[in-house]
Amino acid sequence: MARHSRPTLRHLLTACSLLLPIAAFAATPGASVAAKNGREEPHPLVIAHRGASGYVPEHTLASYALAILQGADYVEPDLVMTRDGELVARHDNELGLTTDVSQHPEFADRKRTQMVDGVELTGWFSEDFTLAELKTLRAIERIPTIRPGNARLDDSLEIPTLQEIIDLVKTLQLSERRRIGLYPETKHPTHFQQLGLAMEKPLVRVLHRNGYASRNAPVYIQSFEVENLKTLSRMTQLRLVQLFSSGQPYDQQVRGSKLTYAQMATAEGLKAISRYAAGVGPEKSYIIPRDANGNLAQPTDFVPNAHAAGLKVHPYTFRAENVFLPTNLRNGDSPAERGDIEADIQAFLDAGIDGLFIDQPDIAVKVRGQ
Repeated sequence: MARHSRPTLRHLLTACSLLLPIAAFAATPGASVAAKNGREEPHPLVIAHRGASGYVPEHTLASYALAILQGADYVEPDLVMTRDGELVARHDNELGLTTDVSQHPEFADRKRTQMVDGVELTGWFSEDFTLAELKTLRAIERIPTIRPGNARLDDSLEIPTLQEIIDLVKTLQLSERRRIGLYPETKHPTHFQQLGLAMEKPLVRVLHRNGYASRNAPVYIQSFEVENLKTLSRMTQLRLVQLFSSGQPYDQQVRGSKLTYAQMATAEGLKAISRYAAGVGPEKSYIIPRDANGNLAQPTDFVPNAHAAGLKVHPYTFRAENVFLPTNLRNGDSPAERGDIEADIQAFLDAGIDGLFIDQPDIAVKVRGQ
């Protein structure tokens, strides 16, 4: 079937300029002054979760570009490996939810079932495709019923490599005249290690080659696993962030360890993390859980304990739509309607967080400015 020709960075940025009306809520000129001329970073950090994924299909150059234009301090590319060892941005190695791979008859025989992090999945997987083959695919919106506007851009945007994301960030740093950071996540690192596609060395190689090597560089590397962060801590001075979910980190399951995220979230667990990481990225409920009615309850001691251990705290994920918000902050009955995300953000700022992952970075920039 006929495919789009590969756009150059210039063409892509021109296309992104068409999205500028969406960026009307972008940062005021002084929003990131602290990052302009020195090593200091804005506080709290606004981390664009998968780019400006509330407006544009996630993990695309358009999504990252829009996030930067809206004032985000960091953009977050989730990274997976291709069959030929390239790092590309996808939330998961399974491609069916975020690309048009199912519409490519030439790849029909690539569909299969396998175990990923202990879960059986059926679909198309990044490790079965070369970079050249992935470049023939186009991104689609992951949650089109919640974000139908995003879905209008389906089939128009490529899967970017980490290098292409870095090139975009460095280009927009010049035009924005401020420092813009990278916040990559290593996805399924044990899975890729078992395939002979370990991502730690390629990731460090790309970052170091592009001048990101010191602890002061605008980079955080994050992971839900533990051992790959410890491995990275021996390979680079770049700051590392331990993510938190529920249950156990998958690498700990594989090793037969009994270590759980709940244990890691204790004061002693956070002290242990501080020996290899600079920060923690907890799911929001670790900081402010919700009560039986779905409303925000009282903050826990997670933030003060993390700060006592010398760790930054960057919770995930803030999203503006009702379906993601506490019950009392929703607006109407539609899951896709915008609720009072500003109040949600403010509650977590009051709890002392140092940054936040958000799908609509312009909103966080606005709240921070107020």
